[in-house]
Amino acid sequence: QVQLVESGGGLVQAGGSLRLSCAASGGTLGSYAMGWFRQAPGKEREFVAAITWINREYYSDPVRGRFTISRDNAKNTVYLQMNSLKSEDTAMYYCARNIGTSYYSDSTAYVNWGQGTQVTVSS
Repeated sequence: QVQLVESGGGLVQAGGSLRLSCAASGGTLGSYAMGWFRQAPGKEREFVAAITWINREYYSDPVRGRFTISRDNAKNTVYLQMNSLKSEDTAMYYCARNIGTSYYSDSTAYVNWGQGTQVTVSS
């Protein structure tokens, strides 16, 4: 059973940057797509970014051009580089593994959710 652990969150000023990591243990990322989602207090979980096993990237409109997703299969790790952060990016960020569908922005297509890492952007 693959377990995912997120790290790299923290408190940052608006305009700053953070790099999140999602490390897999108990298995490999394999040929599955990986995704990042976020959830702010009182809001539903929303799609942030996804990357396929052939490194095709997908982004939500609010983060496109500011965030970059990448993966290192040798390290079993997925990254989310977040630049030009805004207060509205404040949320708990989660990574998860796609079950093999092409529904990259649909959270129901993902399993093995991590515990999340908190990102707080101060304005």
